[in-house]
Amino acid sequence: MTRTLVVLLAFGLMTSTLLAQRITVDTTYKQPYRPQYHFSSRTNWINDPNGLVYYDGEYHLFYQHNPFGNQWGHMTWGHAISRDLVHWQELPPAIPEEGATMIYSGSCVIDKTNTSGFGQDGRVPMVAIYTGARQDNQSQHIAYSLDKGRTWIKYARNPIIDLKRKDFRDPKVFWHEPSQHWVMIVLLPTDKKALFYKSSNLKEWTKAGEFTANDSPASIWECPDLVEVPVDGTMERKWVLMLSMGNNGPAGGSGMQYYVGQFNGSTFINESKPGELRYVDWGKDYYAAITFNNLPRRGNRGAISIGWMNNLQYANDVPTTPFRGAMTLPRELRLVKVPAPVNRYELRQQPIQELKPLLGPTFQWTGTDVAQLNQSLASNSLSSDTYWLQLELEAAKTGVGVRVKKEEAAQGKGEETVIGYDPASQQLYVDRSRSGHVGFKKEFPGRFTAPLKPQNGRISLQIWVDRSSIEVFGNNGEVTLTNQIFPKSDSRGIEFFGEGLRSVLIRSVEPIWK
Repeated sequence: MTRTLVVLLAFGLMTSTLLAQRITVDTTYKQPYRPQYHFSSRTNWINDPNGLVYYDGEYHLFYQHNPFGNQWGHMTWGHAISRDLVHWQELPPAIPEEGATMIYSGSCVIDKTNTSGFGQDGRVPMVAIYTGARQDNQSQHIAYSLDKGRTWIKYARNPIIDLKRKDFRDPKVFWHEPSQHWVMIVLLPTDKKALFYKSSNLKEWTKAGEFTANDSPASIWECPDLVEVPVDGTMERKWVLMLSMGNNGPAGGSGMQYYVGQFNGSTFINESKPGELRYVDWGKDYYAAITFNNLPRRGNRGAISIGWMNNLQYANDVPTTPFRGAMTLPRELRLVKVPAPVNRYELRQQPIQELKPLLGPTFQWTGTDVAQLNQSLASNSLSSDTYWLQLELEAAKTGVGVRVKKEEAAQGKGEETVIGYDPASQQLYVDRSRSGHVGFKKEFPGRFTAPLKPQNGRISLQIWVDRSSIEVFGNNGEVTLTNQIFPKSDSRGIEFFGEGLRSVLIRSVEPIWK
C-alpha cells in the first residue's frame, strides 16, 4: 500500500467523522440565508466548482472546500452527486490537502478507452486533473478513481506538468475527438495567458499553443473553460473560451468574460473583434463557472455550466453560518448569430429544463393596471419565500420592474431588492443597496446594470429568487445578472412598479433538501 493511499484512507476516516459532526450541527437547511434550491455545502467554506462530469447516471460536482472552517483555506476537493442536476447528495471530501500541498481547481474526465492505463478489471477510470499548490510553486497533478469518484489514488509520478512557477493553475481537460487526443487549457494567471497542451494518455503532455488578449481589463485570469456549443437555428457549432477575471469585472471585483472562435486541436483561434468585451454575467456574484464533461447525448441542447455565486472582494465575509458559499443554478449555454450591423456570435444562457419540476402553483396576471396587480397579489400572497417570476415589459414606457424581498411594515425605507428596466438608458438593473444585511463590506451594496435592447418593443425577464440570491435572465438569456442578498426572514413582500408591465407569472420553487 502506497503512502498516498494510506493518507487517502486516513483522510477518508477523518472526513467521515467530520461529516458526522456536521450532521449534528445542522440537518435542516433552514437557516435564514440557506439557499433552498442552489447547492451549498452542509458546513464550511466552498468556492470554485471543479471536475464537473457525468458518468453512469450521476452528475458529479466537485468544488473547492475547506473541511475545517468557513473561510478560505486547506483547499480540498469537496464532492456532491445528483441524478437530475437539481437534487444533490453531499459526499465526504474527495481529494484531500496533503501536507503543504493544497488541491486547487481543475477538471475531471472519463477515460473510456483506458488511455491512461489506470483502469482495472474492466472498470473505467475517472481521472481528475488539478493544481497542486504550494507556497512558491503551482503544478499540475492527476488522481484517478475506479469507484465513480468515491475514493481516489494520486498518481505516483506527480506532477505531470511543472513550469517552476508560483502562479500556474486551473487546468480544464477534455477529449478532442477530431484530433484523437486529450487537450488541457491551463493558465499563467498574472500573465493573462492560456497555455494549451495535448496528450495521448493524460500523463505525458506536450505544449501545443497559447492564447492571450490585450483587451481584457482583468489583472489576472483564472478558471478557464473551452467548450463547443451549438448556434441556434443552424447546424453550426463554435468554440467559447470563458475566463474568470480576478478583478475589474462588469460590476466591480471578480467576474467572467468570454471569446468566440475556433479550436483546431492545438490552440484557440479568436474570432471576437479587438476591444469587443463580452461578459458571461453582469452581476456582482458570478465566478469560476465551468461546463460538464461527458454529458449524455441530449439532441442539440447546449453545454451546461455551474458557477460560484460570490465575489472575491467579500467572499470571506458574507454573513452565513455554518456554511459560506453557494453555486449558481446550472445553465444551458448556446450561441446566436446576431446579424449586421453587429455581425457576431453572442452567448445565451438559460436555466436548465430539469428545474421545472420544482415549480409550484401559478399566480398569473395580464393587463396595464399595476395597482390592480399589486392588490390582487396581496390577496393571493405566496406562502413560499423562494419563487420564480416571468415578466413581460413594454419598453417604451417609464422605468418598470419589481421589488422583491420587501419589508412589509416599512414606509418606503425598509429592505427591498429592486429588479428593473430603464428604457432611457436601455439597461436592465438589480439594486441591492437596501437588500438587507449589506454593511459587512463596503463593496457589497450597489446597483448593477447590463445593456439590454428591446425585442419588438418588449423586454422579457426570468427571475429566480432564493433566500439569499437572485438570478435574472433578460430576453431569453441575452444578459444575466447574479447577485447575493441577505434579507430578514420576514422580508417577503413583492411589489410591482411602472406603467410598462404587461404580464406576470409567479410560481413558488420547492426546496431541494429533504
